[in-house]
Amino acid sequence: MYMNWKCQIESIGVKFPSKTLTTKELLERFKTPCVRKFGLLTGIFEKKVCSPGEDSFSLAVDAANDCLSYSKYRADELDMIINCSITKYKDGLSHLYEPSFSILIMKAIGADNAMTFDISNACAGMLTGVYLAEKFIRQGIIKTCMIVSGEYISNISDHALKNIKTSLSSELSSLTLGDCGAAAIIERTDEENNGLTVSGFITLSKYSNLCTGMQNRNAPGGKMKTRAKKIHQAAITESVPILQQALSNSKMSLNNIKWLIPHQTSRSSILSGANHYLECFGEKPGHIAITLKDTGNTASTTHFLAMYKYLKEKQFSKDDNVMLLCFASGLIIGVVIFKMNDIVYRYGKLN
Repeated sequence: MYMNWKCQIESIGVKFPSKTLTTKELLERFKTPCVRKFGLLTGIFEKKVCSPGEDSFSLAVDAANDCLSYSKYRADELDMIINCSITKYKDGLSHLYEPSFSILIMKAIGADNAMTFDISNACAGMLTGVYLAEKFIRQGIIKTCMIVSGEYISNISDHALKNIKTSLSSELSSLTLGDCGAAAIIERTDEENNGLTVSGFITLSKYSNLCTGMQNRNAPGGKMKTRAKKIHQAAITESVPILQQALSNSKMSLNNIKWLIPHQTSRSSILSGANHYLECFGEKPGHIAITLKDTGNTASTTHFLAMYKYLKEKQFSKDDNVMLLCFASGLIIGVVIFKMNDIVYRYGKLN
């Protein structure tokens, strides 16, 4: 029976690998000074990268446990676990296809009663997880769902270092990638004014050749080629009608949004997009999140990493309207709009 329950984000957890790689250290590996302004253009000064013993699985499990430490739920009370990562590396750079990551995470955290499955939707993975969790909750099938991702994706940067010869290289964007694990519990709520108001996606396959990722045939890990300028232009232009529809469905205007959290690609791209939205909408959100200075682009985990950071810093208020905006290879554009809730009281200095 379709009950049309509402849902909300109940808790968030994050796990970084132990090693920090600065942009200065990264650029010192180049033999030619072709990308010396990389830090200024991207806004990235350092990022976290995996060391031996750390991988997609370990980051995902630690993020899931961190999420549970802030939650009112025990692991055995979770009804569903969705793994959303691009990378599925376990025991180094061995990409695991079977068994599924969600089953392994379920066993590792003791969530023995949870249904499990994996999805893969590039950097839109975790927001796709939110979308699916919402559908299961709204139909009354489940009450709680953990979405989780561990991204050991910096190896793509290691591969690119060997191939970049000029600032026009299609692998230059690979240098922005950093590693991170993130998890969030989505729960059913009876609060009529709280929770998700919009979650939706569109895939524009005509742009699929602008960013492609694949396994590296010559070494462990992956590689990525991006036509950065063209995919940025396509994403910003095509996202305008999608944002208009999302705002209309939620009965809001852009200036009702207190926090816009876009996918964290580069500082220059985010600011360029913000200026374009101001021209198109004639208004702007209260704040636009830029959090990649110390982390880089952490793929599917970027939105929950940003929220975790701001929760810890107590920058959110209970009734803030938040928009999560994702861009992913495909080209996938996704929007999630929700109102903050009591989660804001469980993070910060007291924790």
